[in-house]
Amino acid sequence: MNKPDSDLSGRIIGAAIRVHETLGPEFLESVYEEALCIELGEQGIKFQRQLPRVILYRDRAVGEHRLDLLVEKQVVVELKAIAAFDPIHFATVRSYLKVTNCELGLLLNFATTTLQVKRIGREWHGRGE
Repeated sequence: MNKPDSDLSGRIIGAAIRVHETLGPEFLESVYEEALCIELGEQGIKFQRQLPRVILYRDRAVGEHRLDLLVEKQVVVELKAIAAFDPIHFATVRSYLKVTNCELGLLLNFATTTLQVKRIGREWHGRGE
């Protein structure tokens, strides 16, 4: 499993905060994604953007995910520009963690006055958050 180094998630969150402080909460998700990629690149943090991942069932492809960002092949980053998180957003990030074999995901919401950040692990509780 890909375990993120202890500093990496903090650096990603710091980059997202800089983007949010500069742009504010008024833009589309795609604008924040572009800006965050610039910020990560400026810091020398490697990432893959809009990364397709095949979902397998019994070794057969049954669908595909497209991740917003996979940072340093360790942290899945899902960006949102919405009023509030819904349970489906957490479930989606967990499914991304499963197909990437990563341990940590960050769910970032830029459409609020303060950047919303949720750290998500691979655990599955079955009901609710």
